[in-house]
Amino acid sequence: MASNAPVYLSSGTTHGKVGLTSVISVSELVHRYEQRTALDGISFEVHDAELFGLLGPNGSGKTTLFRILSTLMLPSGGRAVIQECDVARDATRLRRQIGVVFQAQSIDVKLTAVENLRHQGHLYGLRGAVLRGRIEEMLCRVGLSDRAHEKAEAFSGGMQRRLELAKGLLHHPSVLLLDEPTTGLDPGARRDLWEYLRILRDKERVTIIVTTHLMEEAERCDRLAILNQGHMVAIGTPLELKHEIGGDVILLDTEDPEGLAGRIRVRFQLDTQVLGKQIRIEREAGHRFITEVVESFPGEINAVSVSKPTLEDVFIHRTGHRFWTETENREQTPGN
Repeated sequence: MASNAPVYLSSGTTHGKVGLTSVISVSELVHRYEQRTALDGISFEVHDAELFGLLGPNGSGKTTLFRILSTLMLPSGGRAVIQECDVARDATRLRRQIGVVFQAQSIDVKLTAVENLRHQGHLYGLRGAVLRGRIEEMLCRVGLSDRAHEKAEAFSGGMQRRLELAKGLLHHPSVLLLDEPTTGLDPGARRDLWEYLRILRDKERVTIIVTTHLMEEAERCDRLAILNQGHMVAIGTPLELKHEIGGDVILLDTEDPEGLAGRIRVRFQLDTQVLGKQIRIEREAGHRFITEVVESFPGEINAVSVSKPTLEDVFIHRTGHRFWTETENREQTPGN
């Protein structure tokens, strides 16, 4: 079942709109670090006013891709174009058209919200009444008007992240790039941030790219590309991607996963995957099948679960392994 060939599932419509314009175009993008290939021929397009996700575990290449799109790094090959600007050749012009929010904090917590935005505005050549108006507008948009003259060190994590967004949006960019934007936020602050991103998409018509390693966040995107070891293994809406599997996902816990998986393949003529001590099976009417398989192999199955496909199931289906290794899952560190 595993394959590195990407599955293109999008019908060309996003968020209920037809005939969308491509704002970002990535074509056969390649990047190498000495002997390691971080990106190996990545291609996709992002439409106007679309919330697009880059989903992948550690080492998938999503952070490298983000750095290239945000003009921090030159690709080894291929091309990326944003708003008709080549990211490698037109970096200076492009930086005036995009907003970037990095995973690492960029605000100065010893400055007030207004002071942080004033310094950001100076970097874009904004001064006087124009800058004051932009600062007032941005603080209002992110709900920080009443805290404008307080130092950022007094803000909660969610408020500091909103101030980061205000910095990224101060120059009115049409494209916003965010790298793991909810890192360090509590669940409530994460929900608030995603709600604000939807407002930016719907009311301001900002095109947004978000990198994430969290499945529940990927579910909130209009479309997403799933990355694994430098390859794009699938692209489409979350619903389209999950429909690729169809049926149910069955997990069988057993002491002899390799042996039992082989016997199940022979007995039922179907594909199985071994994941640690579990056997994974994709099957229509899974609740009926588990009765058959348990009766066919009495005493060999310790536990059974049946569920509808998730985005992690899509990842396993396309790659043959879990999204996280056991070590990565414990550490919960953002992916590359």
